[in-house]
Amino acid sequence: MDAIEALLTRKSTAKLDLPAPSKAELDTLLQAAMRAPDHGCLRPWKFVVFKDRMREELGEILCEALTKNDPDASEAACEKEKKKPLRAPMVIAVIAKVSEHPKVPAMEQIISAGAAAQNIMVAVHAMGFAGIWRTGSPCHDPHVRARLGAVGGDEIVGFLYIGTAISAPPIPEFEKSDYIMEWKAAAK
Repeated sequence: MDAIEALLTRKSTAKLDLPAPSKAELDTLLQAAMRAPDHGCLRPWKFVVFKDRMREELGEILCEALTKNDPDASEAACEKEKKKPLRAPMVIAVIAKVSEHPKVPAMEQIISAGAAAQNIMVAVHAMGFAGIWRTGSPCHDPHVRARLGAVGGDEIVGFLYIGTAISAPPIPEFEKSDYIMEWKAAAK
């Protein structure tokens, strides 16, 4: 699949199963991530890969965060958190590693990590796999952040759930004019 086709046909897919990308394919995905725009060549990102039984450890971290925030959380709620990472055979947490820099503000570093995540998602699709980028409260939770190594101004920009599509959702149509405006010179 060429780059333009991958960009125009990629769609988030929540229903995922095996197989996941192989070790060599994962390496290619991470290489694609590191080609994201990166002002100052800071490489302001960290990728935490969870596969196989390591997804269960991520589930434990999510459950711990829930019970720290809500000591009265039910066992069913905790079990639901534990099962979230099992919805795909591979999960990649993408963390913006934000550092002080005189020319590259934190926002640019976070956007760069987001671009790296997008590169992964497009590469996943181009390789014949599927995925969905999930965010939500775990991205901002102090316990999850600490366990995954996000410190100070670091931000978890998302969790990329990756595998093989069980079913492919349709690609929605949209009216370009609703989102695009061509700038016109102001009348004098």
